[in-house]
Amino acid sequence: MAMIRMFLLAVLSVALPLQASAAPDSAAVKRLTELLNQAQTLTGRFSQLTLDGSGVNLQESTGEMALKRPGQFRWHTDAPMEQLLVSDGKQVWLYDPDLEQVTIQQLDQRLTHTPALLLSGDVSKISENFDISHKETSGVVDFVLKPKSRDTLFDNLRLSFRNGVINDMQLIDSVGQRTNILFSGVKMNTPLNASMFRFVPPAGTDIIQD
Repeated sequence: MAMIRMFLLAVLSVALPLQASAAPDSAAVKRLTELLNQAQTLTGRFSQLTLDGSGVNLQESTGEMALKRPGQFRWHTDAPMEQLLVSDGKQVWLYDPDLEQVTIQQLDQRLTHTPALLLSGDVSKISENFDISHKETSGVVDFVLKPKSRDTLFDNLRLSFRNGVINDMQLIDSVGQRTNILFSGVKMNTPLNASMFRFVPPAGTDIIQD
């Protein structure tokens, strides 16, 4: 289940500190909402790096992703550690072809537990869950999101956009583990078939239902 945690948490290095000139929260919420709302679907490649609190490399991976509002996503990690993570907005399927095993569980709708929903879910709930600040320079916008609740899986989340397109996500959890996901070849608002966000286990697959 480590892959589910790494993805749903989302991401790498220390979140960039904002300077005193960072905009007020109300402006940051408005700007982030504008950027997220312009993409009803997202597709592209990703590269992911996870480091422990001392900077030791724990895992690197690459793959393809697709997101569709509301709350649907598909995350395919390349071999040699191939895994497929799919959600229809209600359930999550984690398929491991090497183990011939799929784990099925309900999607946690809380944004503080599922940052993936920041890109594919209801953006109107962002300000309810986070204190947000941002800094914008030369076409690059960095947002720092700090959960208001103590019941959360991370302490700090950063989203970065370049020229209006999501570029990367960065996160630090409570034990200092850092994860980064860098996106490339991102396309917005490409029509995506609903079947991409459902998973039918191949014959003979061991099914684990949480």
